[in-house]
Amino acid sequence: MMTKKDVKVLHRQLAVDCFDKTWDFIDYRVRTNEENIEMIHNAHTSLFHWMQIGEPINFARGEWQVSRVYNLLGMGESALLHGKRSLEICLEHSIGDFDLTFGYETVARAYKNLGDSVKQKEYYILALNSIEGIAEKDEKEYTFSEIEDLK
Repeated sequence: MMTKKDVKVLHRQLAVDCFDKTWDFIDYRVRTNEENIEMIHNAHTSLFHWMQIGEPINFARGEWQVSRVYNLLGMGESALLHGKRSLEICLEHSIGDFDLTFGYETVARAYKNLGDSVKQKEYYILALNSIEGIAEKDEKEYTFSEIEDLK
């Protein structure tokens, strides 16, 4: 019989493994339809396991990754749903740094996918302004490079 500690360790391992596997798919230049479906399932599975044992920062990052996947696939409504949830968690729990910026980024990207240039620009500006709250210079530069295409 598994102890509560064993269950927690298992949830954490599955969350990390699925998160990493999702990143592998995100990094593919070309994916098959089957790989896209597996990427979606891995992102959701990672988030599910974090929700069992994680902290708000894990939830925010998990929701962001799910949104990122849907943005990559051009599924704006799903991307917006999860992006707004990531951003909401960041704001509710005073999570700043790059997590907050990427929360704004993924919402802007979702609006771009949905063809709403006004909302896209609004969230791009929020992302741009929030970069000042990123502590590490390298992370600041990387984050800026990741949102540049949303101008």
